[in-house]
Amino acid sequence: MEVKEFCEKYAIDRRNTVSLKWDALDVRFGDPDLISMWVADMDFKTEEHIIEAIVKRAEHGVYGYSYVPDTYYNAVINWEKNHFNYDIKKEWIRVTPGIVAALYWFVNMFTKEQDSILILTPVYYPFHNCVKDNNRALITCDLNYDKGVFTIDFERFEQAIVDNDVKMYILCSPHNPAGRVWKEEELTRMLEICQKHNVLVISDEIHQDLTAAGKHQIPSAAVSNGKYASNVITCTSASKTFNLATCLTSSIIIQSDELRATYDAFKKRYIQLEDNVFGLAASEAAYTYGEEWRNSLLKVVEQNYQTLVDGLKEFPELYISPMEGTYLALLNLNSYIKKEETKAFIQDRCRIAVDFGEWFGANFKGFVRINLATQPEIVQKAVSNIATELRKIC
Repeated sequence: MEVKEFCEKYAIDRRNTVSLKWDALDVRFGDPDLISMWVADMDFKTEEHIIEAIVKRAEHGVYGYSYVPDTYYNAVINWEKNHFNYDIKKEWIRVTPGIVAALYWFVNMFTKEQDSILILTPVYYPFHNCVKDNNRALITCDLNYDKGVFTIDFERFEQAIVDNDVKMYILCSPHNPAGRVWKEEELTRMLEICQKHNVLVISDEIHQDLTAAGKHQIPSAAVSNGKYASNVITCTSASKTFNLATCLTSSIIIQSDELRATYDAFKKRYIQLEDNVFGLAASEAAYTYGEEWRNSLLKVVEQNYQTLVDGLKEFPELYISPMEGTYLALLNLNSYIKKEETKAFIQDRCRIAVDFGEWFGANFKGFVRINLATQPEIVQKAVSNIATELRKIC
């Protein structure tokens, strides 16, 4: 399905639907009339089979206690095998109400108060929060940055681990907001260092299905034929790919018998939750029928990204990070706008609601993250506003 057909079929106005992205602009940004391009969900209806699965479950009329069926496990296993050549087993999978919830659990399962936990910044702000909220020591290591491109300083990465006696590393793969799809040699080096220093790796791979043409996502646990899998917990979900955020269903893959035993013991003691029947049904349908929808969505994202790049190319020092993965574009405005004036420029003058760089890391003020999973005309309007306001400055 081409971009125009996909948008005509699935694009939808989300205003007045209790949408955080659109209906909470006044609360979050103090202005209800901004072009909303911040929080990472989409302005598209999900695939038909997914909707049908939710409706069918709802029409049954009984929402009592349930369990995770084999059909769900099989759908997850087949998706991982067919898309990433990653062979997993049913007994490795644990279902959680979202990956962020799981991150909070892992911090408490596998570390103690005051233990050090490492993240590579700039990175998704719940990574910061799950550490700080649980009275652990947050250790940040900035990615190298050069004109839009982010890479890892492995010496600094290892030194941060050694200097702070790091116990856990939360990896974002693909990386949000840097847009990187890590190469196998990059993943190998990170995992080697963590294994050497006995650092548990939590690999958040929620954006695994959202990669640009020519980029290949490699599950961390599959690197080097699974050499490091015993030291990795993998977090996956259909939620980001198929716009199912509040269906609250994610699959956590734990190959290590020891780590699974720790997980199960903690959950038995502290977490007594029932499975979300709507989330299970939606995710199973997504993994079973969603391939064509996903492929069409990626065409929309690619076109929107190109609109962004082409529309701002007259400003050569406005660096837009290559979007290898995710549907989130990161812009560096520092060559044109003073750091302390970023909000006034992008929000008050350009009239756009964005995620600001300092939300992802203290040293990234002046950056903004823009959500491209929306209608092309919204992206065109935002790009036009940015270009118009920059011309007034330049």
